[in-house]
Amino acid sequence: MSDLLKNIGRLLLFVLAQVFVLNQIPPLHSFIIPYIYYLYILWLPFATGRFVLMIAGFACGLTLDYFTKTPGLHAAPCVLIAYFRPFLINILVPQQGAEMNYREPSVKSLGLAPYLTYVLILTLLHHFCVFLLEALQFGGIVYFIGKTLASTVVSMVLVIILELLFPRKQKFITNT
Repeated sequence: MSDLLKNIGRLLLFVLAQVFVLNQIPPLHSFIIPYIYYLYILWLPFATGRFVLMIAGFACGLTLDYFTKTPGLHAAPCVLIAYFRPFLINILVPQQGAEMNYREPSVKSLGLAPYLTYVLILTLLHHFCVFLLEALQFGGIVYFIGKTLASTVVSMVLVIILELLFPRKQKFITNT
């Protein structure tokens, strides 16, 4: 299967799981809201350029916005994490590292600690942006930070569960 078809299928699966499963779970007192759809952006191949990443992030966020009737609420955070993703990969992966050997970020390609750091930072950034746009005010700063951190923890647990239940077959890049 081509990478394009695989990534389109991934996008559809993540968005449908978000809309029809996770969004149907009543939030814990409007405090914890689990998100996994942004994982589509985090799992895109290393070789994806920043412009394509940002277009894919916009498409991912806009698709979820269409289903949730929240114009731009999810598109903006997705574009933001798509923009910061290459910077973070360059910081976490040593030169001549995983991006030269594997096609996409995973526990196998980055190692456990760098991968969890990568996912945690981008998850925190995503959730911070979503909840900031949702509130559009800093009136209840403790509530805002608590909601961001609690939702990040729940989303990280879901990401780890997804990684354990559905390990991705990593293709080793050869010089041919």
